[in-house]
Amino acid sequence: MRIGVIAIQGNVQEHVNAMKRALDMAGQEAEVIMIKHKGLVPTIDALILPGGESTTLGKLMEKEDISGEIKKVAHSGIPIMGTCAGLVLLAKNGDDQVKKTGQSLLSLMDITVNRNAFGRQKESFECRVDFKGLDSPFNAVFIRAPSITGLGECVEVLSEYKGVIIAARQKNMLALAFHPELTDDPRIHHYFLKMIRK
Repeated sequence: MRIGVIAIQGNVQEHVNAMKRALDMAGQEAEVIMIKHKGLVPTIDALILPGGESTTLGKLMEKEDISGEIKKVAHSGIPIMGTCAGLVLLAKNGDDQVKKTGQSLLSLMDITVNRNAFGRQKESFECRVDFKGLDSPFNAVFIRAPSITGLGECVEVLSEYKGVIIAARQKNMLALAFHPELTDDPRIHHYFLKMIRK
C-alpha cells in the first residue's frame, strides 16, 4: 500500500509522521511518500492534501500538473484527506475571498467554504472537539482555519465547533478545518486509514 502526501507546500513531514503513527497503531505496513511532481499520484492508494496557503498550494499543483491527476484518482474512489488548506482545495464553492483571489479549487466535494473563518495567524487556537467515529474528544489545532458553510445531501458532518462545521466526509473524501498532524493523537489519521481499507 502507498499513501501519498502532496509535498509542494505546508505541513508535509508532520502528516508523514502522523500517518506512520497511525499505521503502527493499526499494526499495518505501508509506504508513505512525498509527492512534488506529476506522475506519482496515479500510483498511490490514498492521498493527503496538507495545510499551508491554499492559493499558493493550488497554483503550484496546477503548475506541476498534479491537479488533474488528483481529480482522476478521486473519481476512481481513492481516499483523499484534506486538512485546512486541503479542505479549501477540495471544495466546489468558496466565499468572496476565494473568488476575489482567483483561488483554483479541485471542486471534488459538494461543500462551500469560508477560507478564513477563524481569523488570522495570531488568532490560532486549540480546543477539544467531538468527532463522529471517535470515542472521546480530539484536541483540534486551528491555524488561520477555514470552515464549511454549506454542503450537499451526500456530505456527512463529522465535527462542529460552536455550531460551525469543521469536519465532513463525502464518500472517499475527508475534509478537516484543523490540523490533526500537529498533535500526538493519531486517531484521525487512523480513521482515514480505515477508509483506505474499505
